[in-house]
Amino acid sequence: MKLGISTLLALSLGLTACASKDDAAGKSLSYTPREQASYLTQQQAALRSARVSNVDYVLDFTLGTEETFSAISRVDFDLNDVSSPLTLDLDQAKVTKVVVNGEEVSIDYNQWFITLSEQNLKLGRNSVSVSFERKHSTNGEGLHRFKDPVDGKVYLYSHFEPAAAQQMFALFDQPDLKANFEMRVLAPNDWHVFTAMKESRTEQVGDKKRWYFDSSLRLSPYNFSLHAGPYREWQDNSGKYPFRLFARQSVAKQVNPSDWFTFTHQGVGFFEDYYGIDYPFRKYDQVLVPDFLYGAMENAAAITFSESSFLSSGEMSHSQRENLARVIMHEMAHQWFGNLVTMKWWNGLWLNESFAAFMATLATAEATEFTDVWRTFYARGKQAAYRQDQRVTTHPIEVPIATSHNAFDNIDAITYSKGASALKQLGHLLGEETFRRGIHNYLSKNAYQNAELDDFINALAKAADRNLDQWKQDWLYHAGVNTIRADYQCRQGKISRFALKQSTQEGIPTLREQKVQLGLFNSDNKQLKLTGKLAVTYKGAVTQVDELIGRQCPELVYPNYQDWGFVKVNLDQRSFNTAKQQLSRVADPLLRSMLWQSLWDSVRDGQLALNEYLEIALLNIEQEQDYTILGQVLSQISQGKNYLNRIYGPKHSLVQAVSEQLEQLSWRATLANKADRNKLRRWFSYYRTFASSPQALDKLLKLLQGKTAVDNLEIDQDKRWQIIGQLSRFQHPQAGELIEQELARDNSDSGQKSALYARVIVPDAKVKAAWLEKIQSGNSDLPFSKLRTAMNGLYPAEQNQLAEQTAQQRLATLAQMDKDNNPVFMRSYARRLIPATCSEASVKRLDVAIENSAALSAGTQRRLLEAHQEDQRCLTIKNKML
Repeated sequence: MKLGISTLLALSLGLTACASKDDAAGKSLSYTPREQASYLTQQQAALRSARVSNVDYVLDFTLGTEETFSAISRVDFDLNDVSSPLTLDLDQAKVTKVVVNGEEVSIDYNQWFITLSEQNLKLGRNSVSVSFERKHSTNGEGLHRFKDPVDGKVYLYSHFEPAAAQQMFALFDQPDLKANFEMRVLAPNDWHVFTAMKESRTEQVGDKKRWYFDSSLRLSPYNFSLHAGPYREWQDNSGKYPFRLFARQSVAKQVNPSDWFTFTHQGVGFFEDYYGIDYPFRKYDQVLVPDFLYGAMENAAAITFSESSFLSSGEMSHSQRENLARVIMHEMAHQWFGNLVTMKWWNGLWLNESFAAFMATLATAEATEFTDVWRTFYARGKQAAYRQDQRVTTHPIEVPIATSHNAFDNIDAITYSKGASALKQLGHLLGEETFRRGIHNYLSKNAYQNAELDDFINALAKAADRNLDQWKQDWLYHAGVNTIRADYQCRQGKISRFALKQSTQEGIPTLREQKVQLGLFNSDNKQLKLTGKLAVTYKGAVTQVDELIGRQCPELVYPNYQDWGFVKVNLDQRSFNTAKQQLSRVADPLLRSMLWQSLWDSVRDGQLALNEYLEIALLNIEQEQDYTILGQVLSQISQGKNYLNRIYGPKHSLVQAVSEQLEQLSWRATLANKADRNKLRRWFSYYRTFASSPQALDKLLKLLQGKTAVDNLEIDQDKRWQIIGQLSRFQHPQAGELIEQELARDNSDSGQKSALYARVIVPDAKVKAAWLEKIQSGNSDLPFSKLRTAMNGLYPAEQNQLAEQTAQQRLATLAQMDKDNNPVFMRSYARRLIPATCSEASVKRLDVAIENSAALSAGTQRRLLEAHQEDQRCLTIKNKML
């Protein structure tokens, strides 16, 4: 018998029997008073959804340029039990009136939720109206307010995930209480207002305008939205649905609407075909917003995108445009998988994100010009997932989420890229068409409802006529990444024995089943080419592959050819030697990328000396013609240089020698690639990153001043600030003056943040101490977005000595910082400011902090453990070089 979530929770938590919605009306539910806290527990959410159904909201907002807004939030709902109080979520508001079923009642409000007395409620249909005022948010959640420093115009946008709709109106803020949302908004006359539905009409009210929106389709609260302000609007009505794009007026010149509309058309066509279901909403709006916490958010039919990721003061590079296409596809995939069908509780958030990450890459590869995007996924997202899955804080893809406060504790590369890789692997295992049919059936069956993991897995299992219980357990409920290695022998030039050996991480015993391709490669004196491949489904510790016996003995075996599997490859010794010696002769670009990754993994695992890797990289990288691999390896080299800086410091002879080589190589390659604008910009971006000598910094200064130039390289506003930041980072004598001059030239929001970053990154102990105090004080007048910018610039790798000066203080105050600040703040603070300075003393200092970390929140404790592990890794890399 399949139990509902509320019944399962009641059983697992030892509660007395709860009435379901199918029970007789009025049957008593067990009552547990809600905790006096800002969050909602899963238990309380289940108890509330067992009582409440058929929710409708009527929202009436009065907006303006002020720092506060007012609203009336009416919620109509069916109630099947009146034996105990009911709560409505509303965060930090000034409540002026509460009306329940037509009668004004006394206000029982603790700044987190309103408690409705059971005496005022009734069986069946209820109506509650809450009138309130509230300050706008300034941290990227709720109804965020931003004042443009260029022209003084005010812009508003909402962000509700995971449970921040309560920062904008009174509601049942949990995903399994889907509702219809009807809205009216009174706003300044020159503003645009938009949400999940297109406006039905507007009317003039004095010098303001009231916007009316029809009731939306059924949505979970976090999928609803409200955006308002004097946005610049672009329209495209050439397709099946009306498309609109919005951005602030002062940044409109940095937007290329053609790309946005092209990728959006391509995405809608692809997804309607793939899912076999029409786009669920009536229009498609996209808006670029400032101060955004994430890359984008899939609000139903009104998607928000971070300005910092998608605006460009010059022509967008190939990688920027590819990223734009992929993120548009990611948020569009959610319109079906996440908005049309939504998780019941936050433990299902991974499936939303994993599926969107998988589908975004698939759609970008098959519907846009970026046909090689799976290689980008391998080099970036998948590698981040491998790294995350090897950390001490690794976790299963599916994890319990106790409260809404914990919803983002485990949102990381495992949630996105490992989950996407597992789904990609499942597609190979079941067959692509079977996989697609299962997804269609899942979406069709659960449209406008909430679903759980079993609903998704069962739809795929039914389509495949296969039991997937073991797959689900191995892949979704067990952490860690497995390693495979080819174990073979050759006699007289032929393979005489071949097996795949699978191993696990220490302490993680799970061996998995998956389907991979084995690739065999040999040299023809010019290139290392594929001479054989074989699809193999392996499981257990050893899988014999007798089909390869008698084939030509390979110089290199790659056990995950074409990247079907989510598995770490440990090259056999012969293949490893071949990879080191013949990298530039590998014809297949994906294989070449994977071999580069194997070498870098060997450095991180302490098997290959960092200086040996850098020698190989510096010998080969200048000849690399593939744009994606070029970015991948330059990123690895940059990480390698950061390790050197942490280990030895910037004045060490080895560090200076490597720095000089990188400066010369990247400048030479910049000049050599003038005919290819994308490669030119990629090489120059790394030259700017590597530049630290007086000669290199002076070269950057001359480019900034226009005293020298590189053909085809535009020093646009973004690059100007990047150059100034680098000059400040290495204390060029003109840096301070340049910051002030550039800020007078560009006083935009991005300009102010760039100037702040340049000031913070200067290697000066007094500057560091002042900014650290501002970040830690809790009463800074700076918005969170600028404090986050300061955190990012405070302690770069080469400033380890400066980081040491405040390391003990940062650890000593960590618990108080964690207590005084919300999870949004601490995610950035803990990631950037827990000290890990690559020394035995630093590791011991973190050991003590971990022993005393019991009071820390789960998220901050996790960052502390990761900092400790990274410190140990850095020492391992250091010791391998000795």
